[in-house]
Amino acid sequence: MENQYADAHNVQIGVVYYPEHWDPSLWEEDIQLMKQTGVRVVRLAEFAWSRMEPSPGQYTFEWLDRALDLFAKYQIRVVLCTPTNTPPRWLTELKPDILPVFANGETHHPGVRGHRCYNSESLRDYGARIITQMTTRYGDHPAVIGWQLDNEYWVIDCHCDTCNQRFREWVQEKYGTLESVNREWGTVVWSGEYSDWSQVGVPYGGSRHQNPSYLLDFARFQWDSIAGFQRDQIRIIRENCPGHWVTHNFHTYPQRLNLYQIGADLDVAAFDYYPNTDPDKQATGPYSGALSLDVTRGIKRRNFWIMEQLSGPPGCWFPIWRAPYPGFIRAFSWQAIARGADTVVHFRWRSAVAGAEQFWHGLIDQSNVPGRRFREFAELCGEVNALASKLQGTEPANEAAILFSHEHLEALRIQPQAEGFDYYENVKDYHRALTKLGIGCDVIEWTQALDGYKLVVAPSFYLLNTEVTDALERFAAAGGTVIVTSRSGVKHMNNQHVMLPLPGLLAECTGVNVEEYDPLGRATIRVVDDAGHSYLGSQWCDVLSLHGAEAILWYDEDFYQGTPAATVNEFGQGKVYYLGTHLDEACLKHLFRGIAEELRLMMVPDLPEGVQIVIRAGITGSYLFVLNLSREPHQVSLPGTYASLLYGTERGNVLSLAPYGVDILQLS
Repeated sequence: MENQYADAHNVQIGVVYYPEHWDPSLWEEDIQLMKQTGVRVVRLAEFAWSRMEPSPGQYTFEWLDRALDLFAKYQIRVVLCTPTNTPPRWLTELKPDILPVFANGETHHPGVRGHRCYNSESLRDYGARIITQMTTRYGDHPAVIGWQLDNEYWVIDCHCDTCNQRFREWVQEKYGTLESVNREWGTVVWSGEYSDWSQVGVPYGGSRHQNPSYLLDFARFQWDSIAGFQRDQIRIIRENCPGHWVTHNFHTYPQRLNLYQIGADLDVAAFDYYPNTDPDKQATGPYSGALSLDVTRGIKRRNFWIMEQLSGPPGCWFPIWRAPYPGFIRAFSWQAIARGADTVVHFRWRSAVAGAEQFWHGLIDQSNVPGRRFREFAELCGEVNALASKLQGTEPANEAAILFSHEHLEALRIQPQAEGFDYYENVKDYHRALTKLGIGCDVIEWTQALDGYKLVVAPSFYLLNTEVTDALERFAAAGGTVIVTSRSGVKHMNNQHVMLPLPGLLAECTGVNVEEYDPLGRATIRVVDDAGHSYLGSQWCDVLSLHGAEAILWYDEDFYQGTPAATVNEFGQGKVYYLGTHLDEACLKHLFRGIAEELRLMMVPDLPEGVQIVIRAGITGSYLFVLNLSREPHQVSLPGTYASLLYGTERGNVLSLAPYGVDILQLS
């Protein structure tokens, strides 16, 4: 990234603030307290369109001028947001084509947020006007460093007239002729062939039983629509604010949105992180959160921002969560930093007193009296500011990767394979097993270069092409280890089934053929290894024949008892594993541990439940983050002794961690 975007990589803590929600008499008092607490950055204005433009062409920026001037006075940086997530009522009344239309023909009316069709020409026109006003006014403001585009995109599945026309044009551009459309979508099935372009349109009715090739292309069209909507905004910012960077706050994974496609035009990725505070979620939440953070880092394959971090129990359209346990806010902020977040912005400074999010609690409650959560936040600010210079320029450095695809995710959503078979949940299981072994793991887009990795997990490559197949084969041939799982090589990229023995294009490198399969669903099946250890498989069972591979697990029941359940194949200088069933955590940990020992990957195999380790490294050194993300005290055994950056002491090879305790050790 260019030097002028260095502010995007400051290691710092921030808050979300809504000056338009509060009496101006509170502003300076709030900002003074932010400064005193150690806040370095704030996010403003993502929902403030009606305050900036209360009627067409009437701009009232004076309130925002004053707020920005106060932040400049106290040397707190500002990220401004484009307000297109919430078109004001005057605009949706004037231009109702802005409002999305659901598949059943109902209109998404205003009153909450996200009531905008990405393809609406009116939204793009009026959005360009307000963004032009903002960027020309604040492009040189000393407080402003960057821009967040819109807020939390998601795939809307809009069926308005504009989307119908745009989709038809998209299909025409992609395929050229109706003959090509009919062939690539396989419309001969159910007599669905198109004879005129006017027949091509959005999937009214929204049935998932419609043509899967067509539905996958409709998703791709929507990804392109959001990318175009975003590029319109970026173009204005680049023209008027050449020294500012741009981001977007992704949220709530898995997203049907193609994060990699949308992220390509951003300078830095961002994520809204709300780890679950419920004690019943503590066995899974920290690991799901770790995956979310690694997914976000993989969007740009570099460090990122947390644009909203949990500051208190959320509650809005659902009952309020449990209060964060003492240490929770601090520990999960450090988890985000450990996994590549340079800036963590907490949502929000003060809990709202009006509107739908009154019980989405901030750092300070509505009483305006700072309490326990705020004191914990202040401690975090002090720690991060003290260590910022050492952590600046460092990032996680891993030799293992999971390859992730939104096309697989969408195709498997369109055609579910078995009860309980969930692409993203399975990715969670592989990532969790690696994390519990202390093996650092990147999560990257499935077509990305694999240079620098030793181990690559390729889960359910359901859609496949020769380019990705060749890349995996080259990686393995050069000495890498690949793990392929069931439901791989099933389809061409047009979502039509291959006419090859599975795993299709991957049959040569895996050394197996799938003779038959059993969609196991939520049932389980016993599998055994050559030492007699027993594990469980679930979801799916591929009955495999060996064509060069060796079996490492066998089914131990059902009509395919004694046949291979998992295999390994020597391929060039490397190895390719094939997992014919979804293995339980104990089996995955056993498998990954053996592979890690063979590849000499760094790991700490005996981590207590809820404890995670991450290394951030760079020109200033290497730092080991040790995080207890649980309500129980734990001890961690480490080789050697280390200096603690947080506490300024030497740590022995047994590290004691209080509930939600954190330490950062200097490795070099």
